[in-house]
Amino acid sequence: MKNEKLNQAYNEYVEARIPKTKPFPSLFNAFWVGGLICLLGQGINDLIIYLFPMMSEQSAWAWTLVALIGIASFLTAVGVYDKIGKFAGGGSIVPITGFSNSITSPALEFKHEGVIYGTCVKMFSIAGPVIVTGIVSSVVVGIVYYIIGLI
Repeated sequence: MKNEKLNQAYNEYVEARIPKTKPFPSLFNAFWVGGLICLLGQGINDLIIYLFPMMSEQSAWAWTLVALIGIASFLTAVGVYDKIGKFAGGGSIVPITGFSNSITSPALEFKHEGVIYGTCVKMFSIAGPVIVTGIVSSVVVGIVYYIIGLI
């Protein structure tokens, strides 16, 4: 009984402290900022294809991703991407730039602990579980696909 009252008091405290967000502006900002990031990626890809017409489309997209990851890492390093994230929410997290931010932020935060124990170890603290889940899921789907192919 005492734990229930304590939990209820804690939940009321948390509810009072959580910043209130307005759904429409948040969704709108996420939509247009995410779209702007994708538009930037398309522009970079078009520029690469224009400058290097002999490059395959697949290679151009690979270089586009490298450029977007580099830009996001730079913006994270100078503190701009965090401001974009606060404003746009999921619109800045969903594209590949959000993945770049999730790797760069902890690396910068723990760089004072040294290259190995700080930057390298903490770099994948946020993105690591996502990578592992993606790899494990793809292996499971591949095994299921293989078994279905045998039937």
